[in-house]
Amino acid sequence: MKVLVVGATGGTGRQAVDALVAGGHEVTALARRASAVLAGLPGVRPLDGDATSPAVVDRAVQGQDAVVVALGIAENALRVRLRGPSGTPLDVRSRGTAAVVAAMREHGVRRLVVQSSYGVGDTRDRLPLSSRLVFALLLKPQIADHEVQERLARGSGLDWTLVQPVYLTDADEPATVSTDGSVEGMKVSRRAVGGVLAALATGRDDVGSCVSVSGAAPVGA
Repeated sequence: MKVLVVGATGGTGRQAVDALVAGGHEVTALARRASAVLAGLPGVRPLDGDATSPAVVDRAVQGQDAVVVALGIAENALRVRLRGPSGTPLDVRSRGTAAVVAAMREHGVRRLVVQSSYGVGDTRDRLPLSSRLVFALLLKPQIADHEVQERLARGSGLDWTLVQPVYLTDADEPATVSTDGSVEGMKVSRRAVGGVLAALATGRDDVGSCVSVSGAAPVGA
């Protein structure tokens, strides 16, 4: 398959690229510095550009079989909350997703997989109290943008799946996946989430569903 990854140089975006390549798929990797990070990687066509630009996204979507949206803000969350992001706009997720949805409709591309966050939408009431406080005090603008992003995906008319990982790490534990909002541990590796994104983009499982992704619960929990 030909798969576009939007936000391809971020933590889970890059892991999704790697998983797709390992599965034998052709990947178009869209990010501001895609060529600097991904040049020379077999099976990958790096595409430098702004994922919130409708014109850039439109060109990237043409000829694809599926699209993975893995947009986010790489800067320190506390700094973003106090000062705002220095480069990436706070609404990058919703603006990028809106551009993707419009382009997919225009070019007849159906399969859309969007990375959101556990504790948004369907899982809002399942979030532990400590995490709710973090969301309210530290991540409020980002979570609000995720809420808009999820509404755009749900209302797109496309074959969408929302992926909601818990807190992301650089460890290598396997992922546990559910469609009922249940989770095990509250941390999961970016590598595992990237694998889930890739598998969903290239399959037909869980269309129209919200998929929760978590790591294994600690021993004795």
